[in-house]
Amino acid sequence: MSGINNQRQFVDTNIFLYAYDLSEPLKREKAQKLISSLWQSRQGVISIQVLQELYVNLTRKLPKPISAERAAQIITDLGQWSLHEPTLADLKRAIDLEKLHKLSFWDAMIVSSAQQMGCKLLWTEDLNSGQYIDDLIIRNPFSKKS
Repeated sequence: MSGINNQRQFVDTNIFLYAYDLSEPLKREKAQKLISSLWQSRQGVISIQVLQELYVNLTRKLPKPISAERAAQIITDLGQWSLHEPTLADLKRAIDLEKLHKLSFWDAMIVSSAQQMGCKLLWTEDLNSGQYIDDLIIRNPFSKKS
């Protein structure tokens, strides 16, 4: 596991969302620490899908939504991370992953993006922490296992 800390790590939307959610202080702190660490190490990876979902959720789904202008700035800042821009081939790969691993389509797109970017670790709350999908390990930063 120590070798994984020196590699690219994909971060799902929900982790970023908690970093701005004032109603979840414990998750907020953990999310902020993880994001800060990945930002400083330049190991953080995201996709266009993550940025799209984050914008919508920041402005509409948080208990205290943030302004569109502030959300746009967050998206712009995160655009400096390694960014996966899915193609039609990625969409087809996600469809295969959805069937093979019984994932939701959107989770399969996240897994596909992480794999395409060479990540060995995916930070998410949406899948089972400790689960492997091919050579990608899933970790939930809010789980006692992680």
